[in-house]
Amino acid sequence: MSKEKETTENPMEKVQSHDWNKERLAQLKQLMPDLFTNDGTLNINELKKVVDPKSVNETERYEFRWFGKSNAKREAFTPTDATLVYDETRSVNPTESENLIIEGENLAVLKLLSNSYREQVKCIYIDPPYNTGNDFVYSDKFNQDRKEYWEDAEMIENGLKIDTNIETEGRFHSNWLDMMYSRLLIARQLLKKDGIILMSIDDNEVHHLRKLCDEVFGEENFVGIFCWKNKYGAGAKTKGFIEVHEYILCYSKEIIENIEADLTKEQIAEYDKRKDEKYSTRGGYVTQPLMTKSMDDRDNLKYNIEYNNEVIKPRKQWVWEETRLLEAIKNDEVVFKKKKDGEYSVRNKVYLKDENGNIRKGKPITVLNGPFNQDGTKEVESLIGEGIFSFPKPTALLEYLLSFTINEQENDDDIFLDFFAGSGALGHAITSLNKDGRNRKYILVQLPEQTSEKSKAFKAGYKKISDITIERNKRVVEKIIKEKKEAQPDLFSKKEDEQEQLKGLGFKVFKLKKSNFPRVEYAPDPEKTEEENIEALKKYIRDKEAQLVTAFNRDELITEILIKNGFKLNYTLTKQEAFKKNEILLASDEDKETLICLDVTIADETVEHFKTHTDQKLIVLERALDTTKKWNLKHAMGDKFNAF
Repeated sequence: MSKEKETTENPMEKVQSHDWNKERLAQLKQLMPDLFTNDGTLNINELKKVVDPKSVNETERYEFRWFGKSNAKREAFTPTDATLVYDETRSVNPTESENLIIEGENLAVLKLLSNSYREQVKCIYIDPPYNTGNDFVYSDKFNQDRKEYWEDAEMIENGLKIDTNIETEGRFHSNWLDMMYSRLLIARQLLKKDGIILMSIDDNEVHHLRKLCDEVFGEENFVGIFCWKNKYGAGAKTKGFIEVHEYILCYSKEIIENIEADLTKEQIAEYDKRKDEKYSTRGGYVTQPLMTKSMDDRDNLKYNIEYNNEVIKPRKQWVWEETRLLEAIKNDEVVFKKKKDGEYSVRNKVYLKDENGNIRKGKPITVLNGPFNQDGTKEVESLIGEGIFSFPKPTALLEYLLSFTINEQENDDDIFLDFFAGSGALGHAITSLNKDGRNRKYILVQLPEQTSEKSKAFKAGYKKISDITIERNKRVVEKIIKEKKEAQPDLFSKKEDEQEQLKGLGFKVFKLKKSNFPRVEYAPDPEKTEEENIEALKKYIRDKEAQLVTAFNRDELITEILIKNGFKLNYTLTKQEAFKKNEILLASDEDKETLICLDVTIADETVEHFKTHTDQKLIVLERALDTTKKWNLKHAMGDKFNAF
């Protein structure tokens, strides 16, 4: 769309009242861009699917469509039966850190996180499986009662069945697109409004990924694409050229005004070409134009200046107001150059360092020359051994990408997510970045994919890829702690000093698991009477509820209830001593809190308390209440009362 078309106004709009339909449509597009076609119009059928998916019976046609697209979209927004359980034995310094490593199928995990971490994530980086014809694709058949999902004979623990991506199926691209589409749709919900997603990809699917992201995030939210030289030496042989590159796509949740990054070696070299004796402490400088044609007309930017007894007029207008430009000229921060046509080029000096001596950031450049895959391999080998994991991304690359400053905002506790975690390079990179004193947090999600029995990883004890993810980041933490102790052993002499040194170093491990709540799947017997079937159903329900009460793990059940009520996984529990007849805990995270009770019976005294104390939320087991108690609590507390 041309600039002229974008800014064309309808003259009738100036004499009409506010167009609320237009505003509501714009809000809908901002909230759910996937409901709109490439030309920006609302796709009514897609909107109907949100309200009632069964009401739409359509023949799929070309826009950007493939076999299975509609089902992949439905799958993205279908609730999951699963839950997450805490794995204390594999966690590292869990009380000192809010980092998370989650072992499980990533679509189900994203669904579980989508409420608690909605619009909380600053940056998502993913390195998804490349579609080479041999890589696996993830199965989305995530259902509590599908035996092949949970109990595949070839998998250890609660693994899952995975499909192979065979080109002769005729679905070489469709399988991959199905897998990516559903995950990107739900991942978008996790990003902050000014958040970004970065995706590594090769030539096989880069064109499809662009189209996919244009639909999921909106074409207007395309930030850029890096061409990353990822190998040194000969590189990989293809049918045509020698391949030594990959791509990194970047999209934003909403349109962002500005994005900056740490300067690369090449950019710093440009600054070093020009020096200033007056500002020697600020390093070299580059220059930027002070005349612009792209900005909207502003009268206060249209003025003449004098230089070398000549009057200089801007071609359209200046970038700065007159007082600022004259001050910069006075301070020798402006470069004048007369061109052959007699016109002047007027540019300001931008120094490498600011007034405080800190190296400035700059616009990311779209060609990255290293670091290389070989560097990533050496990093992993130094931590967990040779030949354990192939082609990990180098942490220096991720540190560069994850350090982007968006709209001049940097928060100490930003959250970063990778739901194709692999060896866990993102966690390693965030831990390294935090040496600057900030407390960035990461969430890693990795499928418990089995390693080959013939592989070095399997022989070294890593039965699943997720074992590598956890062990690598464990050893990163151990290495940093060792370095700290060697540098300043006295800081670890007291417990409180040691806790301060360990703060932020570590992670909690969670695993995807079946829900603790039994599903009712009763089928009436056609040979029995209606009364007999009703009685059989009641018995079935009683048996299922008894299973929940007698067999559940208390901590696991609390986690499931809280995460499905929008609590983050860093919640804390505090026993409320004021209650004598029931054990009631106060659950709290950074944003919300609730009281929770898992006793099998709620005492009358407890009910009476909450009939008059309705300032806090309360969650209990539904089986713990008779009809009268449930009515009393619901009547008194309204939406603040919840029975599972």
